[in-house]
Amino acid sequence: MAQIRSDLETITNNGFLWTDIQKPTNEKMSLLAKNYNFHGLNVEDCFSKVQIPKVDRYEDHVFIILHFPTTAEKEKTLPRFSQLSIFAGRNYLVTIHQGDLKPLDNIFQLCKQSDEQRHALMGKSPSYLLYSIIDALVDDLLHILKNIIGNVDDLEESVFNDRKSDVKTISLLRREITSLRRIVVRLRRTMSEVTKDIQKFAEEDLTPYFADVEDHIEKIFEELEESKEIVDIYKDTDFMLSTEKSNKILAILTIIFTLSIPTSTIATFYGMNINLPGSIAQPWTFLGEYTTMILILLASIISGLYMLWYFSHLGWIQIPWRRE
Repeated sequence: MAQIRSDLETITNNGFLWTDIQKPTNEKMSLLAKNYNFHGLNVEDCFSKVQIPKVDRYEDHVFIILHFPTTAEKEKTLPRFSQLSIFAGRNYLVTIHQGDLKPLDNIFQLCKQSDEQRHALMGKSPSYLLYSIIDALVDDLLHILKNIIGNVDDLEESVFNDRKSDVKTISLLRREITSLRRIVVRLRRTMSEVTKDIQKFAEEDLTPYFADVEDHIEKIFEELEESKEIVDIYKDTDFMLSTEKSNKILAILTIIFTLSIPTSTIATFYGMNINLPGSIAQPWTFLGEYTTMILILLASIISGLYMLWYFSHLGWIQIPWRRE
């Protein structure tokens, strides 16, 4: 049954004790130190949020630090990692965290409320309880991974849409994958050590259970690696398509500007305040009142069409109606 011992919330099952401390304070850790002979450096590590995952071994217990992602805010933000500190002995398990690991909190509440759930989740030893906790946290990690994979799949359609660029979306997704990958790489390395050291605190063989957790972590790592490669491919693809689109726009603008050169040249001459054939001082009238304007338009159009033909002949542009 759930008990309160030394003002610390604890649960007992099959002769061993589980103490869960959320948001550790000096008062809580002092109460913990009265019941257990933990090393002072390990106790200090529990206050920190940036300790590197590790396993410290002692004769009667092990001290473990693991990192797990948390998305408690339910917003589209990067996965933040939360530190889980663990003291595991033959007849006790102490978990210390900041209270944002929802699967761990759910397990603790289930064990408090239901005898059946307590026996199923805590088992016969602290080692089995540790397996239940890590397995639940890894399952939550897998859920986060599925969301990322879904975002990667959704990105495929938008990448090949030439009407918009997904540079920001791709960059955010790459950063999300990188953040999660950093957590999984460290978890993958640390769990191999935990599997070797935790067995001595259990009478039953827990190797298959922890091996199953390691297998899940390995698959998560492989999925992250694959997602990272796919996003990198999408990044390169988006860059090439955007570059090609920009080149086409610049080519069209350049052609328009080039075709306007003859008209601009003629307009420059006739815009000068000097006498020219066909100007106001010497108007042409053989085609009527607008003879000069007609001739200027014809000269501009003919020169533009000639430039189009010449550029097409050189292969610089392609004219749909031109036959080779």
